[in-house]
Amino acid sequence: MATPAAMPTLDAHSHVFRRDLPMAPGRLTTPLHDFEIDEYEAILDRHGVRHAVIAAPSFLGTYNDYTLAAIRDRPRFKTSVILDPETDPYILKPMDADRAIGVRLSLRGAGTLPDFTSYPWVRFLRRLADIGWHAHLHIEGQRLAAVLPALTASPVNLVVDHFGRPDPAMGAECQGFQALLRAFDTGRTWVKLSGGFRIGCDPAPLAAVLLSAGGPQRLVWGSDCPFTDFSHKVSYRQVLDQYVSWVPREADRQAINETARALYRF
Repeated sequence: MATPAAMPTLDAHSHVFRRDLPMAPGRLTTPLHDFEIDEYEAILDRHGVRHAVIAAPSFLGTYNDYTLAAIRDRPRFKTSVILDPETDPYILKPMDADRAIGVRLSLRGAGTLPDFTSYPWVRFLRRLADIGWHAHLHIEGQRLAAVLPALTASPVNLVVDHFGRPDPAMGAECQGFQALLRAFDTGRTWVKLSGGFRIGCDPAPLAAVLLSAGGPQRLVWGSDCPFTDFSHKVSYRQVLDQYVSWVPREADRQAINETARALYRF
């Protein structure tokens, strides 16, 4: 059981949504319940977590309106958004004022991967870097190696979701996971210790390898609350305790807290 001093102070990966919102075609999941900001804030309060970054839900696509409105008067929250690379740059500024902090590249299950070397993407990633945003990437670990070179060549900070989701049969030996470890050398790549219940293999050895390769300065923690598709199996208390088991040294957990506050500009 985590002690108060050992608990994360920032949750870097969570979602809020309602079932009556516009749902993106081709989505991999559809929520079975509402999870609104008041309910999430109460969970954070019960567990002593001061700040949180909402991850734009992939099933909402580019409908960012609800999340931005939900956090507008709540300074403990920031959010990512999902945007087309052709988005008018002047749209970014009001979103930034509403505490959007990055763009989610939700590519898991995508039939065709974007060409991040193309002009629209190179321009878009530069605009994100110019405004101080990051890109956060959700993709199968087997395909990480295909997109990391172009993304890490851009000037934008890159945050990779859910341990990089390596091939469960290969774990840390997965080619994409090894490419992710090498990406730490850019100084602009971070990994979320999040969604351990989703990845199909034991997260503890992956956390140990990530911590050894990048140190706590390259890691952040996220709950993945409300555990979509796993809510009947997972609780907030459980993911906190699992995190403590992955990162047993309190000094490392404290350094991860500091990393998250700096990365997300709290």
